[in-house]
Amino acid sequence: MDNDNNGRRQQDSVYSNKIRAGKRRTYFFDVRRTKGDDFYLTLTESTKRFDDDSYERHKIFLYKEDFHRFLGGLEDAINYVKTELLPDYDYDEFTRRHEEYEALDNQQAEVGRKPAAPDNEDEMTW
Repeated sequence: MDNDNNGRRQQDSVYSNKIRAGKRRTYFFDVRRTKGDDFYLTLTESTKRFDDDSYERHKIFLYKEDFHRFLGGLEDAINYVKTELLPDYDYDEFTRRHEEYEALDNQQAEVGRKPAAPDNEDEMTW
């Protein structure tokens, strides 16, 4: 197993899922293996800074004993917003816009050009 620059052992990544949310925000869901052959999740939000090309990252470490409670709490909070605070909001709007952008991106990639991001893609964070 590789060591990083500080001589600490790096945990093995066994699964990774990347979710783009607008021009400047990306979420990473990584499953990692511990030294003792156990597993945990890291949830990372990566946001591109406005002033330069660097990124700001925030991480949450989620351990198996907390999976059910975390998922339950997340679902409760999302459902509260959807049913109590913004029941008339079209939550599928972001999915449709993202799919349209991806289709445009794929079309223009075929001819070697990168499409411009939609005007209000910054609002696509969810």
